Amino acid sequence: MRIGIYGGNVRRGRPLTSLVDEIVQMEEQGFASYWTPQVGTFDALTMLALAGQATSQIELGTAVVPSYPRHPSALAQQAATVNALCGGRLVLGVGPSHRPGIEALGLAYDRPARHMREYVTILKELGAEGRVDFEGEMYRVKTGFACPEASPLTVVVSALAPLMLKAAGEVADGTVTWMVGPRTIADSTVPRITQAASAAGRGAPRVVVGLPVCVHDDKAQATARAVQIFQGYGMLPNYRRQLDAEGIDQAGEIAVVGNEDDVTAQLQAFFDAGATEVIASIYPAGDDSRGSFARTTELLQALAAA
Repeated sequence: MRIGIYGGNVRRGRPLTSLVDEIVQMEEQGFASYWTPQVGTFDALTMLALAGQATSQIELGTAVVPSYPRHPSALAQQAATVNALCGGRLVLGVGPSHRPGIEALGLAYDRPARHMREYVTILKELGAEGRVDFEGEMYRVKTGFACPEASPLTVVVSALAPLMLKAAGEVADGTVTWMVGPRTIADSTVPRITQAASAAGRGAPRVVVGLPVCVHDDKAQATARAVQIFQGYGMLPNYRRQLDAEGIDQAGEIAVVGNEDDVTAQLQAFFDAGATEVIASIYPAGDDSRGSFARTTELLQALAAA
């Protein structure tokens, strides 16, 4: 199993640089990748640039950088710089985010699938060539840059809906998901993005699946904790559709929970559905938070090694 960590949480009282130490530790423990979101805390790409200087093998990803607030040429230049500092190990995850958050910035959440298609096309051309001359329906961009040691960007898209999966398959290198279950991965995500990539003459796309994971003997308790932590996701339409497709009411019920055998079997189901990688957002349950966190980490480390 290709297992990564979906992290990015700076523990209370710890300095920001402690996250670099965590990424170094995840590399030492044998995880394939470490991913961090671009949310209302630190800048994800800046953090990964620092981590890239302190590591040598682990892949470093964003899941995801919202696209609307950043012009694609600006993001491409920043990502090319980070990728050079990481030795080509950056996976740039981008996505349109959600209408409430984008409109709160005074921006229009307009035609997200068309927006992402053009946005990623510009990113990929700038990452590969250092220049672009593009004229689309939403972007007209003629520009370039010369970043030392630049290499082509690997770009994945947070694609959920059919049109977004089609766009991701045709112009990106794959997708990164969150709050998506194995039935949806098997019946929608993988066939749609794979068909689109094949029709466009592209290679097999990456399907990176982000999931909350907790190894705990009391499944009900672990699920209840997940419901508490992740309840906000069920209110966002993009996630609500995915949860409904799985027959799930509360967002936290998507979490992978149970003892070591239970969690291993559930993770295997995602790979059987077509996932190329699982990135685990580890969360604790029960009275011993540290022990719970360590137990989950130890299982995932064993699976990554195997």
